[in-house]
Amino acid sequence: MKTHIGIWIFILCSSLASFAQNDPAAQQLLDQVSKKYDAYQTLQSDFNFSAKQPNGEMYTDQGTLFLNKKQSQYRIQLKNQELISDGKTTYSILKDDKEVQIADADNGSSSIGPNNLFTFYKSGFKYVSSDDERVGGELLRVVELSPLDTKNNYFKIKLRVNKNRHIHDVLIFDKSGARYTYTIKTLYVNNSISPSNFSFNKANYPNYELVDLR
Repeated sequence: MKTHIGIWIFILCSSLASFAQNDPAAQQLLDQVSKKYDAYQTLQSDFNFSAKQPNGEMYTDQGTLFLNKKQSQYRIQLKNQELISDGKTTYSILKDDKEVQIADADNGSSSIGPNNLFTFYKSGFKYVSSDDERVGGELLRVVELSPLDTKNNYFKIKLRVNKNRHIHDVLIFDKSGARYTYTIKTLYVNNSISPSNFSFNKANYPNYELVDLR
């Protein structure tokens, strides 16, 4: 589990280069998606995660994301792991290891994290439109993105967008041959979220070792 969420955070926290504009249709679609998400102050989303390794081994999980954009706060809940950020400090809770890793929150302009989960594609990529795809009865627009920084351990991201200009799923192509998919199942925006979701309470994790990485 640590490996999977670590890959996610690595991808989200990669340094970004300049914005490459090489497909007007793709740019227009991404601009529309960005406009949607930029208008949201709070967000709650249930998502599915799947990983397929080069040897065919599969792993699946489900999670929930809570986001308070104004305060740069978030919480990601997974079966065996949680990530909590109060905007200043990030707590990575590893349930199997009974360990909490504490680090400074990264809110710098040169990197992105869960606060930008739904808009990570706005810079640092070249992109091209692909053929629409149908999932069930829904027709999805497709954009394929390649990172400008070739040092990243992934070489392509496939982004599928629904008719409401919300992200349906994100497929990450790792250079190792692994494939990681995040599918957005539900999306609730601009609702009131309790501040307790974004604060770490040690009493909720008795017998956990605290590892301060600051």
